[in-house]
Amino acid sequence: MASAGTPTPTPETNAQLARRFPEEVATEGNIDLIDEICLADVVDHSPLGERRGREELKQQLRDIRASFGDFSATVEDIVAEGDTVAMRVTLRGMHEGEFMGIEPTGKSFEVPNMVFTRIENGMIAERWVQPDLLGQFTQLGVVDLPEM
Repeated sequence: MASAGTPTPTPETNAQLARRFPEEVATEGNIDLIDEICLADVVDHSPLGERRGREELKQQLRDIRASFGDFSATVEDIVAEGDTVAMRVTLRGMHEGEFMGIEPTGKSFEVPNMVFTRIENGMIAERWVQPDLLGQFTQLGVVDLPEM
């Protein structure tokens, strides 16, 4: 429930909040914004593992940005309904630091990413992030796809 004087969240305001994560946190590197837009006990689910709390989430973003120079997350599409926001995001970067035990390849990547964000009391409470890691690893040259 919104408190007196606080506007009731709408799907539009939820969408505006959710898109701040890829645009301002991931792309611009404003990692401390997590303190303002995420609940203290935020949960982030991804192939990189489950992160609980702001500090774990901030460290994961620092690690990603250290692994990939010029990392960016561009929101391509966004749909909001109730307390949930779905985004189609394009991830880009240059592999310049170790990532998941993989030494830097110096190669760039561009892959799709699907993100579902649950908003609670005007803050990000939970995220489900599904990047195309197979596509990313293929572009970085660390995985070869079988021939069809």
